[in-house]
Amino acid sequence: MAHVDTIPKQIEQVATTLKRGGFEAYLVGGCVRDALIGRKPKDWDITTNALPEQIIALFEKTHYENSFGTVTVVLEGEEDISLREVQVTPYRTEGSYSDKRHPDTVSFSTSIKDDLSRRDFTINAIAFDPFSRETVDPFNGRADLEKKLIRAVGDANERLAEDALRMLRAIRLAVELDFSIESETSEVINRLSSNIASISSERIRDEFIKIIESPNPMIGIILSHKMGILQVLIPELEEGVGVEQNGDHIYEVFEHILRALQHAADRGWPLPIRLAALFHDIGKPRSRRWTEEKKDWTFYGHEVIGAKMTKKILERLRFPRNIVEDVTSLVRYHMFFSDTEKISLSAVRRTVRNVGREHIWDLMNVRSCDRIGMNRPKETPYRLRKYHSMIEEALRAPTSVQMLKIDGSRLMSVTQETPSPRIGYMLHALLEEALENPDINNTEYLEKRALELSQLPDAELKKRGESGKEKKDEVEEGELAKIRAKHNIK
Repeated sequence: MAHVDTIPKQIEQVATTLKRGGFEAYLVGGCVRDALIGRKPKDWDITTNALPEQIIALFEKTHYENSFGTVTVVLEGEEDISLREVQVTPYRTEGSYSDKRHPDTVSFSTSIKDDLSRRDFTINAIAFDPFSRETVDPFNGRADLEKKLIRAVGDANERLAEDALRMLRAIRLAVELDFSIESETSEVINRLSSNIASISSERIRDEFIKIIESPNPMIGIILSHKMGILQVLIPELEEGVGVEQNGDHIYEVFEHILRALQHAADRGWPLPIRLAALFHDIGKPRSRRWTEEKKDWTFYGHEVIGAKMTKKILERLRFPRNIVEDVTSLVRYHMFFSDTEKISLSAVRRTVRNVGREHIWDLMNVRSCDRIGMNRPKETPYRLRKYHSMIEEALRAPTSVQMLKIDGSRLMSVTQETPSPRIGYMLHALLEEALENPDINNTEYLEKRALELSQLPDAELKKRGESGKEKKDEVEEGELAKIRAKHNIK
């Protein structure tokens, strides 16, 4: 195992300042753990025998905003986000946790071992002296790092009962580090899993996101299920356990959605796609019906049911509104790409409008997750090219009157024209101009130009409208030919 060989000079300077002030200074927690296994720490924590007011006196800029003694030392001008703020905490011991979230009392100590004894897991209870280059490891955390084990410090019952979120954190660390949870710690999590209900939604959400964004989110959900935490966290997911599907699916619903999620992680896709993969079929158990005619199960409307369930789950976990909306939309429309022979270009355009131009490729990625979750290979080359071609066709620049920033109703309101062929002629005349210069496709210009066109006699307006139709057909045919040639499809 590696030693803590490389410490940023900025962190060494903070420790040196404490040392020169007559105090001890140890690196502690996740930064030591990560450095020992060769990972770059995301942040740096220092613990000391100095009291909060003594720490504040040693540094030019600090924040002190909690009752636990933590002082945040601000290092200005740092580009590396992990070095902009360093948390410096006095050695401390903690009283009981009556609310299963925070200690009722905190007492400062003069012993580093006292401080380490209050920490959650042995791999987080290792201190490193940046001056002697030695570790303080009273709970054999380095041995557990070697064994790749998550083990509670001291009495597992006591540690996990203090702060119920530690149970979810154990699962998160296991999937982030590719470790196992030690048997006694695992048994206690099973026994105390219902305590998770006492934790705020925001704290649960933050740990849940880290599990979903880890390299192994499928394992994280499986562990949560086996240890009873998922039943408290997202019981809707467990409705899919043991629910068989039709012949196209070889996995039950629960395993299918976990495999879909894992594919999103394997591809390195962002959080909204991973969440949509996890929830895309969550509505299947509630929509499942047996049909005697087909002698099979059907799941009609499961995407609509699933979208409603997804919205409630994400809102319950206090996800930001934009993520709730984006993920819900991807779940709602994930069934769109099913048969290239039946999908029309107008249907593709409707889907682009429904999910937004910026999310249409995300929807394609969710489809990819769905197929992998069925143990099917990726799309055949032709089908995939056909999908991409149709989307590109739907996203191209204005080539129809429907893509203008004005419609017939607005045209009549602006020009005081009554319903007649003149409205169509004006729209196509405007389209011809937009084809030549897409920049004029804005409401202000089109309304002004429409007033001018409305002054033309019928014959002249008809001539311009028919010219616009011919131009549209010419441009559209040329664009479609280019797109289809690009994707090598007919």
